[in-house]
Amino acid sequence: MAELMDKRKFYVDGAWVGALAGQELEVIDPSTEEAVAVISLGGQADTDRAVAAATRAFPAWSATSKEERLALMRRVLEVYEKRAGEMGKAISLEMGAPIDMAVEDQAGSGSSHIRNFIRAFEGFEFIRPLGDHAPTSMVAWEPVGVVGLITPWNWPMNQVTLKVIPALMAGNTAVLKPSEIAPLSSMLFAEILHEAGVPAGVFNLVNGDGAGVGSQLSVHPDVEMISFTGSTRAGIAISKAAADSLKKVVLELGGKGAHLVFADADEKAVRRGARHCFYNSGQSCNAPTRMLVERSVYERAVEEAARVAEETAVASAHQPGPHLGPVVSKQQWQKIQDLIQTGIDEGARLVAGGPGLPEGVNRGYFVRPTVFADVTNDMVIARQEIFGPVLSIIPFDDEDEAVRIANDTPYGLTNYVQSQDGARRNRLARQLRAGMVEMNGVSRGAGSAFGGVKMSGRAREGGVMGLEEFMDSKAISGWDREV
Repeated sequence: MAELMDKRKFYVDGAWVGALAGQELEVIDPSTEEAVAVISLGGQADTDRAVAAATRAFPAWSATSKEERLALMRRVLEVYEKRAGEMGKAISLEMGAPIDMAVEDQAGSGSSHIRNFIRAFEGFEFIRPLGDHAPTSMVAWEPVGVVGLITPWNWPMNQVTLKVIPALMAGNTAVLKPSEIAPLSSMLFAEILHEAGVPAGVFNLVNGDGAGVGSQLSVHPDVEMISFTGSTRAGIAISKAAADSLKKVVLELGGKGAHLVFADADEKAVRRGARHCFYNSGQSCNAPTRMLVERSVYERAVEEAARVAEETAVASAHQPGPHLGPVVSKQQWQKIQDLIQTGIDEGARLVAGGPGLPEGVNRGYFVRPTVFADVTNDMVIARQEIFGPVLSIIPFDDEDEAVRIANDTPYGLTNYVQSQDGARRNRLARQLRAGMVEMNGVSRGAGSAFGGVKMSGRAREGGVMGLEEFMDSKAISGWDREV
């Protein structure tokens, strides 16, 4: 067995430092179930040290010019792109994304977000006129202060860059707590920021779990804002913990996306939806996990989705190719298995996949791509976020019923529509209760905000809205515009 990588240090005040109160935790490769690294889970003293460093750095950093911050972020992008191959390997090792997908999509999402934020920031005005009706009234956008950033394991760099980059651009200083399950990519990200020249204390990283460092950041009197991505359950706990100090709390939480397929959808609609559901082994909060299909094309759609599942290979994350890798952990694997069995017990029709490991696999946290038909929207598999490659297909008779089923969920992150009728698409885009609606396989434009409503949280990450999320607005009157 290879020697474990020693990753027990934290990045605080511009240097890698030993834990003050750390417990050790092994990082597991989900393809092999073997430990590959050891980290420290920080304690209160570690959190306090990082927050103190960020607090000291805030006055100088918040006083830097927009041009200085832009120049630094361009250097960050340059170093990130230089080390993208390393980043892909780290992500693949820690959370099981197949290596090709990890380099291109997982690591690639980070460089894409940094680039998009640079574009948004170039045109950003920190002080803007309120309007022609009030010539001396201005709106100023100002940093919040020290921000605590808590990120998940499923899209590590996607979420880290959606938080760290705009937080720093806005003039805040930050303490990042990445997922303890998948911390290696964030530690590499800290190296990238250091190499790019981010000043000491502006960015700090402390590994830990939610009950430890996560909770400590949420209640810390010197942390002005918490930005969290993860489960709805944890988001509720953070909101309650942060309430006593009246922090700004921004939550990007779970989803149970509905994918509405009408009879006039193009021939690739079902295949596109099923592949999207299974992508990243189903570990995406915006996955279209409920496929709602117009009854006249329902059986054909069920057959096509089952065919996609059967064609989808599952293999080690270390192999090149377009297959699915494992899910992230034994705990997640067991949760998915239990929910697949629940679907069978509830009477849904299993048309592909099912419980157990894929054929020929005897280790690793691999899940069979699974499709259930004849699902009703009151079933557990239609209501709970499974976070695995499991698709539930539900029939509908008309547009009104499709909207009612789609909106009958505690979540509201992303919905999807497939129809050649433009007027119908536009109607549905407004009627579906979600932060995002994607239609006919067209991706949202660069700089679009990512976020939801209801129990999906109400974060808006990315682009101009993602910058403003990390600022407070100030209304000013009597401004002299001649100066």
